[in-house]
Amino acid sequence: MTTLKRGSSGDEVKTLQNLLNQKVPVSKLPHGRPLEIDRNFGADTEAAVMTFQSLHELTVNGEVGQQTWAALGVQFSGSGSQPTEPAATSPVNATDAPWMKIAHGEEGTSEIQGSKDNPRIVEYHATTTLHATDDETAWCSSFVNWCLKKVGIRGTDNAAAASWLKWGRTCNAQPGAITVIFDPKHPRESSGNHVSFLVKETASDYILFGGNQSNQVKQTSFSKNRWQLKGYRWPS
Repeated sequence: MTTLKRGSSGDEVKTLQNLLNQKVPVSKLPHGRPLEIDRNFGADTEAAVMTFQSLHELTVNGEVGQQTWAALGVQFSGSGSQPTEPAATSPVNATDAPWMKIAHGEEGTSEIQGSKDNPRIVEYHATTTLHATDDETAWCSSFVNWCLKKVGIRGTDNAAAASWLKWGRTCNAQPGAITVIFDPKHPRESSGNHVSFLVKETASDYILFGGNQSNQVKQTSFSKNRWQLKGYRWPS
């Protein structure tokens, strides 16, 4: 398994540069524009790697080793082999991601305005150690935990969206992936993180199906101009 760092060159660096252009918001890339695909690991590529590592809570050292390659979604055929970019996403059926059927069955579940609370959302909360008893407490992570529990998969048991970044394994942008995104302009008193299930990723949006999206269970498009991807996760 090859580790890349400043001074490296070749096809592996080309793969890295293409992936960084896909997975790091353009506004956070050096000079505010995509990396030049020149197969040379220079200062700009190193800066982009460090930004990616920071966004994914990895060790920020500018070197691309096993953990950073994994976070980028790269697979290796064996030790010392060259990495290949992730295969094109193919549809995932209910057998591959059975939690999606559960999630879609909850579509339309919403918070109740006023002093009353939706008992279904309180039920979602019961799958986390927080055990919130209202529908105002952020419940996106509770919904993901609840859906997975329904198909016999243990989630994080945690009400924090960021807890999913250390759960399961890194995966590609495949339908059904547990997706953590971040809004850097979110009020400081809140984390700015959101977790949901991926429907698909486009050039401009993350299209997610989940809970606490406009206070209900629904499908929503999250613009890449505002939201940053922190990670895609899949059950181990």
